[in-house]
Amino acid sequence: MRIAAMQCPDLSDDAAGITDRIAGQLDWADARSIDLVLFPEAVLLGHSYDAATIASRARRSAAMLDRLCLRIARYRATAIVGAFEQIGDRIVNSAIVVEAGQVVGRYAKAHPNEPGVSAGHACPTFVRSGVRYGLNICNDANYPEAAGRIADQGARLILYPLNNMLPPATAERWRDRSIANLIARARQTRCWVAASDVTGAVGDRISYGCTAIISPQGEVVARVPELEAGAVVHDV
Repeated sequence: MRIAAMQCPDLSDDAAGITDRIAGQLDWADARSIDLVLFPEAVLLGHSYDAATIASRARRSAAMLDRLCLRIARYRATAIVGAFEQIGDRIVNSAIVVEAGQVVGRYAKAHPNEPGVSAGHACPTFVRSGVRYGLNICNDANYPEAAGRIADQGARLILYPLNNMLPPATAERWRDRSIANLIARARQTRCWVAASDVTGAVGDRISYGCTAIISPQGEVVARVPELEAGAVVHDV
């Protein structure tokens, strides 16, 4: 399976811009025979640590996801897109699996660190091009058992949507820790690991970007340079 992980600027609340970006990157992926494209955490409408902002984005995400699915139905690559979602009376932080414009599954962050967001409990895995894979989201990488639940199902690949847009001092602290966590999860599970992150500065926050593909031995085989938009591609 050929996978791509995208490192993107933050376009929070710019629904048209986000949809155009995702469609354009899937068009790029199809031209390169890529099977799966991973986008950052909460790429639909953006990430936040403000409860009111999260709730607002969760209420709007279903309609935006419907529009996105219509727009990207013609592409062959599986897209992993993230969003805060309103599920009944709960808000969850989801990674959504979209194939040919259809939602075929989703994973809700098991260890959310955003206010008002409920923990997910299911740990689904999926198959694309003969490769079984599963999903963890950002803070889940701090919990070895979250990755272990995926590996125990026979997965060969763990995908990590990230969003490291943080106050500068916090971003600096996580600059090396984020990649170290991903390396640790690859070595622990003997799975391939791929991560997709945002990058750049927005207001008083910054993300250096931790978009990378890591071998089961813990080797970083590809990484987008910090503070640059781009993509990494690898055959798993």
